[in-house]
Amino acid sequence: MRVDLNADLGETVDGVPTADDEAMFAVISSANVACGSHAGDAASMRDAVERAARFGVAVGAHPSYDDRAHFGRVRRDPAPADLRASVAAQLAALAAAGADLRYVKPHGALYHAVIDDPRQAHAVTAAVADLSERLGRALPVLGMPGAIAEAAASAGLPFVQEAFLDRGYTARGFLVPRGEPGALVEDPAVVADRALRLVRAGEVEAVDGTRIAVDAASLCLHGDTPSAVAMARAVRAALDTAGIMVRAPW
Repeated sequence: MRVDLNADLGETVDGVPTADDEAMFAVISSANVACGSHAGDAASMRDAVERAARFGVAVGAHPSYDDRAHFGRVRRDPAPADLRASVAAQLAALAAAGADLRYVKPHGALYHAVIDDPRQAHAVTAAVADLSERLGRALPVLGMPGAIAEAAASAGLPFVQEAFLDRGYTARGFLVPRGEPGALVEDPAVVADRALRLVRAGEVEAVDGTRIAVDAASLCLHGDTPSAVAMARAVRAALDTAGIMVRAPW
């Protein structure tokens, strides 16, 4: 058995890291690196690329709305052409920092928008397809099922489904909005058990106790959560002990 373990990293704000990237890179297999719009800058992108090479971690681009003031967590409705250009610029910025890009995962509010908004989903995948054509290989898109999966297929891009270890799920299979009860899961032991259940049984328990089927090839942790390092280490230890290989699929 095998699974990918990804984390949102490189999210420096005003020169200050929001996560212990060094510790996180040591236990994950894929890093979703901020590309400058919600967080990150040229220096943090170069640092992330260097760490990824040192720890053997795959680098993915983590583009967002151009919204540093709200860390990319406020939904917007940009014109598709503008969103496509913005995502393309973010991918180019990370590539310019020396990244060997292996996949793309939208961030924050954009991540959720492309689940139910085909216009935004197609704008994002168009930017990914443009870069894929220049690279000569199709970059996978990482996310939750919905419009983004359909847009990726239309653009000839692989789609890889993920599940969240540190976020609560509603009975309908969506994430509990931040700020609502049960939105965050921060107990390392609970998160480790969730990881094992997702890999072995393909399911996660919603906040109301409903069992939700999730066929995830990648498991996500947020690097800016206060207990992120403890959770990541607990998850990695649990997976290793269970004989489940942690490896990037790209």
